[in-house]
Amino acid sequence: MSGDGVTVKIGGLATPAFVEDVLDTLDSLWEATPFVPDEDRTLFMLAVSEVTTNIAQHGGDGVHVEAQFSVDGNQLIALLRDTAPPAGLDPGPAVMPGTDCESGRGLALTLAVLDDFQHDGAGDGNVWTLRRTFSRA
Repeated sequence: MSGDGVTVKIGGLATPAFVEDVLDTLDSLWEATPFVPDEDRTLFMLAVSEVTTNIAQHGGDGVHVEAQFSVDGNQLIALLRDTAPPAGLDPGPAVMPGTDCESGRGLALTLAVLDDFQHDGAGDGNVWTLRRTFSRA
Protein backbone atom coordinates (compact mmCIF):
# COMPACT_ATOMS: atom_id res chain seq x y z
CA MET A 1 0.00 0.00 0.00
CA SER A 2 1.67 3.24 -1.07
CA GLY A 3 1.35 6.42 0.96
CA ASP A 4 1.75 4.81 4.40
CA GLY A 5 2.89 7.26 7.02
CA VAL A 6 1.46 10.39 5.37
CA THR A 7 0.90 13.26 7.83
CA VAL A 8 -0.54 16.76 7.50
CA LYS A 9 -0.63 19.48 10.15
CA ILE A 10 -2.51 22.69 10.85
CA GLY A 11 -2.69 25.16 13.70
CA GLY A 12 -4.75 28.20 14.56
CA LEU A 13 -7.31 29.81 16.81
CA ALA A 14 -10.28 27.62 17.67
CA THR A 15 -12.97 29.32 15.60
CA PRO A 16 -15.61 28.12 13.12
CA ALA A 17 -13.22 29.15 10.33
CA PHE A 18 -10.55 26.89 11.83
CA VAL A 19 -12.98 23.95 11.67
CA GLU A 20 -13.37 24.62 7.93
CA ASP A 21 -9.58 24.86 7.55
CA VAL A 22 -9.24 21.49 9.31
CA LEU A 23 -11.63 19.88 6.83
CA ASP A 24 -9.66 21.42 3.94
CA THR A 25 -6.47 20.00 5.48
CA LEU A 26 -8.09 16.56 5.60
CA ASP A 27 -8.92 16.96 1.89
CA SER A 28 -5.18 17.37 1.24
CA LEU A 29 -4.55 14.16 3.19
CA TRP A 30 -7.08 12.32 1.01
CA GLU A 31 -5.34 13.59 -2.14
CA ALA A 32 -2.09 12.04 -0.89
CA THR A 33 -3.78 8.77 0.15
CA PRO A 34 -6.30 7.79 -2.53
CA PHE A 35 -6.39 4.20 -1.19
CA VAL A 36 -8.27 5.25 1.98
CA PRO A 37 -11.85 3.97 1.61
CA ASP A 38 -14.48 6.70 1.13
CA GLU A 39 -16.59 5.47 4.05
CA ASP A 40 -13.63 5.75 6.42
CA ARG A 41 -12.79 9.23 5.15
CA THR A 42 -16.35 10.41 5.69
CA LEU A 43 -16.75 8.94 9.17
CA PHE A 44 -13.32 10.13 10.30
CA MET A 45 -14.08 13.64 9.03
CA LEU A 46 -17.37 13.57 10.96
CA ALA A 47 -15.55 12.73 14.19
CA VAL A 48 -12.82 15.32 13.62
CA SER A 49 -15.43 17.95 12.79
CA GLU A 50 -17.37 17.18 15.98
CA VAL A 51 -14.29 17.44 18.19
CA THR A 52 -12.92 20.61 16.58
CA THR A 53 -16.36 22.22 16.63
CA ASN A 54 -16.68 21.45 20.34
CA ILE A 55 -13.26 22.96 20.99
CA ALA A 56 -14.28 26.10 19.08
CA GLN A 57 -17.66 26.35 20.83
CA HIS A 58 -16.67 25.48 24.38
CA GLY A 59 -12.96 26.23 24.67
CA GLY A 60 -13.23 29.96 25.25
CA ASP A 61 -11.70 33.01 23.59
CA GLY A 62 -8.14 32.84 22.33
CA VAL A 63 -7.85 29.05 22.41
CA HIS A 64 -5.18 27.76 20.05
CA VAL A 65 -5.28 24.31 18.45
CA GLU A 66 -2.51 22.28 16.85
CA ALA A 67 -3.82 19.39 14.76
CA GLN A 68 -1.99 16.52 13.11
CA PHE A 69 -3.73 14.01 10.84
CA SER A 70 -2.07 10.81 9.64
CA VAL A 71 -2.65 7.71 7.62
CA ASP A 72 -0.49 5.01 9.18
CA GLY A 73 -0.87 1.55 7.72
CA ASN A 74 -4.60 0.87 7.80
CA GLN A 75 -5.46 3.57 10.36
CA LEU A 76 -6.53 7.18 10.34
CA ILE A 77 -5.18 9.09 13.33
CA ALA A 78 -5.90 12.61 14.57
CA LEU A 79 -3.96 14.25 17.36
CA LEU A 80 -5.36 17.59 18.54
CA ARG A 81 -3.77 19.75 21.22
CA ASP A 82 -5.58 22.82 22.50
CA THR A 83 -4.91 25.51 25.07
CA ALA A 84 -8.44 25.47 26.52
CA PRO A 85 -9.04 24.75 30.19
CA PRO A 86 -9.15 20.98 30.75
CA ALA A 87 -12.45 19.65 29.44
CA GLY A 88 -14.56 17.67 31.88
CA LEU A 89 -15.57 14.60 29.93
CA ASP A 90 -17.53 11.73 31.36
CA PRO A 91 -15.36 8.70 30.51
CA GLY A 92 -18.42 6.44 30.38
CA PRO A 93 -20.27 5.57 27.20
CA ALA A 94 -22.02 8.49 25.53
CA VAL A 95 -25.72 8.10 24.99
CA MET A 96 -27.47 9.66 22.02
CA PRO A 97 -29.95 12.27 23.29
CA GLY A 98 -33.61 12.16 22.36
CA THR A 99 -34.87 13.49 19.05
CA ASP A 100 -36.26 16.59 20.76
CA CYS A 101 -32.77 17.68 21.94
CA GLU A 102 -30.98 20.26 19.81
CA SER A 103 -27.45 19.38 20.92
CA GLY A 104 -25.42 16.75 22.73
CA ARG A 105 -24.92 14.28 19.89
CA GLY A 106 -21.27 15.09 19.10
CA LEU A 107 -19.57 12.81 21.60
CA ALA A 108 -21.98 9.94 20.91
CA LEU A 109 -21.41 10.26 17.15
CA THR A 110 -17.66 10.49 17.64
CA LEU A 111 -17.56 7.35 19.77
CA ALA A 112 -19.78 5.49 17.30
CA VAL A 113 -17.53 6.07 14.28
CA LEU A 114 -14.09 5.67 15.87
CA ASP A 115 -12.21 2.61 17.07
CA ASP A 116 -10.46 4.65 19.76
CA PHE A 117 -11.10 8.07 21.29
CA GLN A 118 -8.89 9.40 24.06
CA HIS A 119 -8.89 12.68 25.96
CA ASP A 120 -6.18 13.89 28.31
CA GLY A 121 -6.90 17.09 30.19
CA ALA A 122 -4.38 16.59 32.96
CA GLY A 123 -1.87 19.21 31.80
CA ASP A 124 -2.18 22.66 30.29
CA GLY A 125 -4.99 22.34 27.80
CA ASN A 126 -6.32 19.16 26.27
CA VAL A 127 -4.98 16.40 24.05
CA TRP A 128 -7.50 14.55 21.90
CA THR A 129 -6.57 11.35 20.06
CA LEU A 130 -8.91 9.84 17.46
CA ARG A 131 -8.29 6.57 15.60
CA ARG A 132 -10.23 4.71 12.96
CA THR A 133 -9.13 1.47 11.32
CA PHE A 134 -10.11 1.08 7.67
CA SER A 135 -13.34 -0.84 7.34
CA ARG A 136 -11.78 -3.04 4.67
CA ALA A 137 -8.11 -3.11 5.58
